[in-house]
Amino acid sequence: MKNEKEAPKDEEVILIEKKETILEESEEYMKKIGPGIITGAADDDPSGIATYSQAGAQFGTSLVWLALWVYPLVSTIQEMCARIAMVTGRGLASNIKRNFPKKILYICTILLFFANTLNIGADLGAMAKAVQLLAPKMSFVFLVIFTGISGLLLEIIVPYRIYTKYLKWLVIAVFAYIVTGLIIHMDWSVLLRDGLIPHITFSKSQILLITGILGTTISPYLFFWQTSEEIEEEIRDGKKTVASRKGTTHKEVKEMRLDIWVGMFLSNIVMFFIIAVCANTLFINGITNINTASDAALALRPLAGSLAYLLFAIGIIGTGLLAIPVLAGSTAYAITESFGWKEGLYRKWKTAHAFYGVIAVSIIVGILLNFIGIDPIKALLYSAIANGIVAPVMLVFIVKISSSKKIMGEFHNKPITKALGWIATILMSVTAIAAIISLF
Repeated sequence: MKNEKEAPKDEEVILIEKKETILEESEEYMKKIGPGIITGAADDDPSGIATYSQAGAQFGTSLVWLALWVYPLVSTIQEMCARIAMVTGRGLASNIKRNFPKKILYICTILLFFANTLNIGADLGAMAKAVQLLAPKMSFVFLVIFTGISGLLLEIIVPYRIYTKYLKWLVIAVFAYIVTGLIIHMDWSVLLRDGLIPHITFSKSQILLITGILGTTISPYLFFWQTSEEIEEEIRDGKKTVASRKGTTHKEVKEMRLDIWVGMFLSNIVMFFIIAVCANTLFINGITNINTASDAALALRPLAGSLAYLLFAIGIIGTGLLAIPVLAGSTAYAITESFGWKEGLYRKWKTAHAFYGVIAVSIIVGILLNFIGIDPIKALLYSAIANGIVAPVMLVFIVKISSSKKIMGEFHNKPITKALGWIATILMSVTAIAAIISLF
């Protein structure tokens, strides 16, 4: 009888142990995934959302194929960046400086600062407008300044280990666009067809939009952020010197690859849903001109219902909070590594004045851009063109470094990876040239 009474207790213990095991495995999984997931979600920043929204509003579902076709290219490039950091123990700018002429790196870094700062300004403006959609009486000026300064202080004051946890939770915001797509009516047979088969008219407006989509997807700021965050993760684990960070294992590379491909899948599925939602609500109702991501959210309200509108607006705010630190941080990593200054979010303000100074300048200039009358679409276009110019040059460096047996050892690019890298480089070069010709 005693044993029979104790049996249920044993079952409860087993259940508790199972729950603890599941929690431990989940926690371990969350530790393993991080930089790639954050990078992927940050790829869908408000300026990117505006670009995708414009694509859906102006051309319907004809450009939705980009989500599928760009996915293996952007994932391969981001995986190269992460692998470079894991093998060499250095950031991207440091590796370029050690293996290529410094002047080219400095020019690219200046263009990166220009593109990222325009992006930050556009993102801050879109976030402020999105908040106004939910709270119309709040001042646009106050919201832009408050959002920018809050983001700056968080990046400077909050310790890195806490900061990354906060960034991971913000990833949830991107699911707002997927939910929006699932609650409205869409013709999935048309989406499947247009999602698989590329359709290009070669008109000026379409070329510029394709350049903008590629520029906001295969974007230089993501290259620098990815490598630097891999380094930050190793420093967090106690590897504070380059020597201790050098080298990796096949298991670590496999985990990193999963992180990257899942993160970029999340990014591209969101791109797919934004284009699809705007095509099935705005385009079919004759609304073909979207200036900001908040315009898209506002236009959705009478067409897709209040819930879809609300989710879209919340997504803009959440992705903006995620993207602005990534944009400013990637600029800081690029500039400080280029000039050999102390860098890293793991450092405190007093030991890395230049690093945090670059972040501060980027965000403050981004705030000011909202008050000097620059048209939002022009800001996005200029940043996309700057990205289009910088990206091909940076991609040449990335593919060459990650393909070098001397630098990467056994972890150098395999033929398929190398081929995808060069395809991405050629594609970005062609679209950048086409965009410049279309403009001038």
